[in-house]
Amino acid sequence: MSLDAKIPKGPLAEKWSKHKFDLKLVNPANKRKYDIIVVGTGLAGGAAAASLAELGYNVKAFCFQDSPRRAHSIAAQGGINAAKNYQNDGDSVYRLFYDTIKGGDYRAREGNVYRLAEVSVNIIDQCVAQGVPFAREYGGLLDNRSFGGSQVSRTFYARGQTGQQLLLGAYSALNRQIHLGKVKMYTRTEMLDVVKIDGHAKGIITRNLINGEIETHSGHAVLLATGGYGNVFYLSTNAMGSNVTAAWRAHKRGAFFANPCFTQIHPTCIPVTGDHQSKLTLMSESLRNDGRVWAPKTVETAEKLRKGQLKAADIKEDDRDYFLERKYPSFGNLVPRDVASRNAKEMVDDNRGVGTSGIAVFLDFADAIHRLGKDAVAAKYGNLFDMYYQITNEDPYTQPMRIYPAVHYTMGGLWVDYNLSTNIPGLYALGECNFSDHGANRLGASALMQGLADGYFVIPYTLGDYLATIGPKPVDINHPAFAKTKQETLDYINKLLSLKGTRTVDDYHRSLGLIMWEYCGMARTEEGLTKAKGLISELRADFWKNVIVVGENDEVNPALEKAGRVADFLELGELMVDDALMRRESCGGHFRLESQTPEGEALRDDDNFAFVAAWEYKADNQPEVLHKEVLDFEFVHLTQRSYK
Repeated sequence: MSLDAKIPKGPLAEKWSKHKFDLKLVNPANKRKYDIIVVGTGLAGGAAAASLAELGYNVKAFCFQDSPRRAHSIAAQGGINAAKNYQNDGDSVYRLFYDTIKGGDYRAREGNVYRLAEVSVNIIDQCVAQGVPFAREYGGLLDNRSFGGSQVSRTFYARGQTGQQLLLGAYSALNRQIHLGKVKMYTRTEMLDVVKIDGHAKGIITRNLINGEIETHSGHAVLLATGGYGNVFYLSTNAMGSNVTAAWRAHKRGAFFANPCFTQIHPTCIPVTGDHQSKLTLMSESLRNDGRVWAPKTVETAEKLRKGQLKAADIKEDDRDYFLERKYPSFGNLVPRDVASRNAKEMVDDNRGVGTSGIAVFLDFADAIHRLGKDAVAAKYGNLFDMYYQITNEDPYTQPMRIYPAVHYTMGGLWVDYNLSTNIPGLYALGECNFSDHGANRLGASALMQGLADGYFVIPYTLGDYLATIGPKPVDINHPAFAKTKQETLDYINKLLSLKGTRTVDDYHRSLGLIMWEYCGMARTEEGLTKAKGLISELRADFWKNVIVVGENDEVNPALEKAGRVADFLELGELMVDDALMRRESCGGHFRLESQTPEGEALRDDDNFAFVAAWEYKADNQPEVLHKEVLDFEFVHLTQRSYK
């Protein structure tokens, strides 16, 4: 089955404007007759809930945290892209579009990506109006810095707290609507299923995380903005609570899951230090503006460093390999994340890694401090340096940071068309929850851009078209579908609570993560993926026999919450491996060792794999069915990606 993305016809720069005119509108007086469910209150969900309520819709918003302020969007550090061209350095909407298409290794839709670049300029104005304290340059204009995959400065930032400040902007807009009574906020509430009536999404089933109550909520449409699934790897930069459950339960109700194997490895994370860790800490990509990435030129020098016989400062310039600058002179340390990550892995695989573990490379600020002065570097990156010091007890002002790639973002997600609608009418996916804008590799500072674009500037238009089509007739909360889905949820919870084995949920999660990282991480092979498929299948079967889930449903029960989420991760892990096995090419973050150029770069197969892989769930323990959305490149020329 070939999927229709419903991308408007016509010139690239006119698609969105024409489409907005063609969409049906809801009369302002009728908007109050519609109930909208928004699951997730990070940047995409918070922006959508606030915007839709501002338009007059009745919104019910849900998050499993104790406040929308605790959404994982808060953790984004380095910035948000927008094609303002304040620097007069050659930026434009088209250049942002092109960089994003190229950065995603030509596995994203042209129409979606151009729209993203087009509305990026509005996002900045919206956020400034909300009071987001972006950095400014001496003349008073908003400042910009560079990020990977671009040769212009288009990244707006608030020190290393950009996600937090943008989330506070969306949170303030959301709070205004809560105060006005247009948004009803449900905190400490987790979505566990989607309710469908006549094929349309009409509500959700939730669990109150305080008292365990299973509740039904109806709405004319359901919007999922629940983030990504990077925690399938156990160790990642995601918050420990981040999970795939909302999207996965929607998938099991019929929503296609697209490109699940497209996961992003971030090159600048604080390396793993031991088995005690439950997550990893990101060091912002902005650090690569002034920090230089290097490894020792020889194995002998690296061994002396690892044994403590040498310090980084003792190594002469001629004995250092600034490998990104050497291999990619045009972009240097600002190559995209997938390229930087693979090259760091290459250094470690070559036994030239640093630190006591040998699984790290250096990110060195000595040149920047000498050139700019310590105070100037501190003004740019001080809070990031402080964070690194607090975690490692090493001073990055006097010695290089140690960094290594780690799982960060997921480009895959629920399949959506141009309107952000899944293949289930009435069910929408926004932000990292959908697959749509980043292809096989997300450029830095584009996650915040997509989340706010979807929430503030896309869904308010496209949702209205669907609502105008179905009309404002109230959803019947007494429809048998609600009771049936609720009972299925209760049965599933009771099944989990009946498991009284000997292994903890965290033990299974850690085991899954090790399999995923080893065989479906930075480098993948046919043999390794086939082995992973069998290992995950065995682990999943063992989970349902030997996991222990303590406590009861009618209480705060983290073990129960984790059990459901890890059960979903185990199923997702199998699909990710299936997707990676099917895609016999390398592209972006999906690197198959069998498919690389003589220089070791990702080698695409455009003749056979220029499509979105959208998977349809059929039944437990049954193979999923692959549907393809062919990617049509009308405005950019498919070419081998090069940053040299």
